[in-house]
Amino acid sequence: MTAAPRHFLDICDFDSATLNGIIARARAMKNARRDWPKGRREPGEPLRGRMLALIFSRPSTRTRVSFEVGMRQLGGETLVLSSNDMQLGRGETIADTARVLSRYCDAIMIRAAHHANLTELAAAATVPVINGLTDLTHPCQVMADVMTLEEHEGPLKDQTVAWVGDGNNVTASWIHAVGRLGGRLRIGCPSEFRPSPEVLAWAGEVGADVMVTESPEEAVSGAGCVITDAWVSMHDTDGERRHNLLKPYQVNRRLMSAAARDARFMHCLPAHRGEEVTDEVMDGPASLILDEAENRLHIQKSILLHCLNADGR
Repeated sequence: MTAAPRHFLDICDFDSATLNGIIARARAMKNARRDWPKGRREPGEPLRGRMLALIFSRPSTRTRVSFEVGMRQLGGETLVLSSNDMQLGRGETIADTARVLSRYCDAIMIRAAHHANLTELAAAATVPVINGLTDLTHPCQVMADVMTLEEHEGPLKDQTVAWVGDGNNVTASWIHAVGRLGGRLRIGCPSEFRPSPEVLAWAGEVGADVMVTESPEEAVSGAGCVITDAWVSMHDTDGERRHNLLKPYQVNRRLMSAAARDARFMHCLPAHRGEEVTDEVMDGPASLILDEAENRLHIQKSILLHCLNADGR
């Protein structure tokens, strides 16, 4: 009987030991590369001869580049596809696409417009599927975020993290991370943009230390890290209304001063400078945004090794 593929769909699907193992391996690979040329491949090229299909229904910078570079560093190859490149954009079902790609490729990463597209693909695929972002969650980003915060401040279980702004897909994955790895998450957002009832209910079921408030000051009080994201995502059509409701949640010097002394700042990028965050914070000494972006590469290499059962576990 063929074993089920090792998908990476959401952080909540894994136990803490597996997640911590992925992060630890990413950190080890990053440390080992410090004095290497950027193009150098990993010793032994553990994914030599493997092919990763990358499907994008939305534009991408960090997700595309980090997966392409990461797969090449591991010795593998990539095939980049958009919906318009395939019959998927002309009516072929996601399930049929998954079955066919499974015959050609060793793994599939998808950036999907709808979370249901991801789960349908994973249900039909016979190779691992990785969630590169959906409208509901963004687990690869938050794994990189956790890795970044832990590099600077220690284990997540000892941290208080504040999320300020729209309770979006990245927020949902942060809730999953705190539910599995510990720590405290304080979410400041307008009532209209609270995280989904389903993800908050999950947090309650697993005993995650998550609090939601409409006050950005209350959310950041005592927090060692403040995180935000763009107010208007690619699928949003109510930009003006969002800006009006979220303007009080801008991360600026005043709001950062309400957090813990020497609090860090993170943003998954791309940022709309002057909207959800000021240049002063983005470019200031508290900012970890470039470490976050770099760590997408390392964490995704570790995820690939896990999914392709090339991690020795």
